Amino acid sequence: MKRILLRSGKSPYDVLSIEEALHRDVIATNAGNLIFSDAAHKILETPETEVVSNGIGTDVSAAARINEEYDAFVVPLANAFRPSFEGRLKRLTRLIGKLRIPVVVLGVGAQTGLSYDPSRLKPMEQSVREFCAAVLDRSASIGVRGEFTEQYLRDMGFRDVEVIGCPSLFMYGRDLDVRKRLPELAADARIAVNGSHSAVQKQGLDRIISRTHARYPNLCFVGQNISDARQLHWRDLTDPNARVTAMPTHPDHPMYREGKVRVYVDPVTWIDDLRSFDFSFGSRIHGNIAALLAGTPATVLCGDSRTLELCRYFEIPHVRLDKAAKDPEAADPVRLYAQADLSGLVGGHAERFDRFERFLDKNGLRNTFTHGDGGAAFEERMRALSFPPGVRPWNDTDLASLSSRFGWLHSQVTELTQHNTQLRRELAKAQKAKQKAAAVVPAPAASVYRRARRVVGRPLRRALQSGKQ
Repeated sequence: MKRILLRSGKSPYDVLSIEEALHRDVIATNAGNLIFSDAAHKILETPETEVVSNGIGTDVSAAARINEEYDAFVVPLANAFRPSFEGRLKRLTRLIGKLRIPVVVLGVGAQTGLSYDPSRLKPMEQSVREFCAAVLDRSASIGVRGEFTEQYLRDMGFRDVEVIGCPSLFMYGRDLDVRKRLPELAADARIAVNGSHSAVQKQGLDRIISRTHARYPNLCFVGQNISDARQLHWRDLTDPNARVTAMPTHPDHPMYREGKVRVYVDPVTWIDDLRSFDFSFGSRIHGNIAALLAGTPATVLCGDSRTLELCRYFEIPHVRLDKAAKDPEAADPVRLYAQADLSGLVGGHAERFDRFERFLDKNGLRNTFTHGDGGAAFEERMRALSFPPGVRPWNDTDLASLSSRFGWLHSQVTELTQHNTQLRRELAKAQKAKQKAAAVVPAPAASVYRRARRVVGRPLRRALQSGKQ
């Protein structure tokens, strides 16, 4: 049995409560990460191959164990070549440098503006060079998202670079059934919209969302950030993203108050819910890929190179966000739906999958669609599991949802109490042995209780008061 270690926040088979998923940040700050890591898990799992999640951590000291226990390390990545990711990229390079097993990168991308100007990436060029060199010492080629990243690496002198897109769209192998179920959208159509904080705050997406919200009563915003989810579930406004009040996941936004916002901590529920929608659009590439996997037409509002190159490669319907923001009518869902041409996306999918398959073969990886059951066992196992629904806004009248929140907080306080008791015992033992305090024990994390009061106290009081009226 071949064993593959997969860089991912969690195994697709791990069922966590919403509270635990948010506490551990298994989405690695962005739920889109789980879309492509779950797809990679399914694709690589065959009767002869076991796939194990590494929990997204990069523990350089674990290299010897990884060499001993696994036959390959597979690394699905998104926009890893960006300045804010450089520290993590360096740690990943250090780990890879200590591995003796094959290391295969699936779909890494560079991020810059729509002009494809790589100048902002110049300061981190050495880090990118060292990462690619380490990977190519352990694989036949490196898989990139699209044309911009391919040229970016070739300009550095790397030749073993292949455009393979993102594994997320290959979740069902050669099959991709996306079609328009309506001849045109009406005012009562079910529409999903998505977007990042930067697109809302700096690129004009807030005006597009506001206008769409006013016209389409069945609009739902699907967020992806961990801060989005914590705002919905805990009303936690401690993250800097909370300053963007125009984001529908903010408690002050009308869509929040109307309950028209979701965030998903499992791709399976995300995709399943989008099956009932008529159309999806917005600046989030994996938010719209989730819709396409559900068979729902989607249009991406491209705001940077990472979304643009992927849309061009897969022929996903798209328009430039900067142009759409200047003309709000250009981003009206009725117009976007009418203009969305799905023929290239669907018609060219099998050829793109074959290219992806050849990349896997070249790098010694088998896939379930060629060497297995096409993912049937994976899907059967997933259907037997009960995943939590999408995270909803915590409105003042939502008393029924308090039990799970308080139950989880109570368990955390209990664990902390037990941990603190053990610490006190160990401290007393050390004091007796040395007759003095040899170390400072970390302050007990009593902030959990105080944070619980701060986070839930005010909404709870409002909820109870409204219940008495």
